[in-house]
Amino acid sequence: MTRLNALVVATLMLALFPMPAAAITAAEIMARVAARDDGDNSTAVMEMVLIDKSGHQRKRAIRSFSKDQGPDTQRLMFFEAPADVRGTGFLTYDFGAPNKDDDQWVYLPELRKTKRIAASDKSGSFMGSDFSFADMTGRELAEWTYKLLGEKDVRAQTAWLIEATPVSRAVRDRYGYEKSVVFVQQDNFMVVRAVHWLRDGRLKYLDVKEVRKISGIWVGTEVEMRTVRNKKTEHRTILRLRDVRFGQDLDDGMFTIRRLEQGL
Repeated sequence: MTRLNALVVATLMLALFPMPAAAITAAEIMARVAARDDGDNSTAVMEMVLIDKSGHQRKRAIRSFSKDQGPDTQRLMFFEAPADVRGTGFLTYDFGAPNKDDDQWVYLPELRKTKRIAASDKSGSFMGSDFSFADMTGRELAEWTYKLLGEKDVRAQTAWLIEATPVSRAVRDRYGYEKSVVFVQQDNFMVVRAVHWLRDGRLKYLDVKEVRKISGIWVGTEVEMRTVRNKKTEHRTILRLRDVRFGQDLDDGMFTIRRLEQGL
């Protein structure tokens, strides 16, 4: 068989019998997760529901804006209700460059003051929710080591189970996680579940309960984070997104501290 014929045969074999999913590495999967198209110039209306262990609920209304700047993503959120958080703003610069920490600021209207979130504070609760400040940005791939644990069906869709371990104590302290196991749906490389081990022995469970395709982009439109100690749920947070729009006309000047302090 000539080299040309061998190449043709090999190509046909790959087409007819593609490489099994298990041949992909955990690091390659997570790189595909990071590279997944999540849209640009987006706006959304969000509802945050805080639920304590007694089942008591508090609801917060948020308006969200997001824009890509090359490899970086800038996000701006304004809390509109209830009255005790109205006017609070949150600005994030999620940098794509490795070894560059993301920047985050919170504007507190009652103090008329903008606070920059230090790296040591990013494992803290975001606005009283089960999400941390670190959860509100993407993870830097090089800060974690990955291990493929297997596969599991999540809502009738096959997902990879990947263990993520921080590469250093500084990374662990910033996120507050000793390790995580994430569930990556195989058909769209979207994280649909996760379990995070906290330093104090608690667990946080992430579950993307509803996924919709909007303008060709897969979006988690209902997400729950649950904090558990000794198998008992201490607190839950539900985020619901509606009126999600991509390709909006968002000016670069919108994603500034000055705009954060001006509010909507």
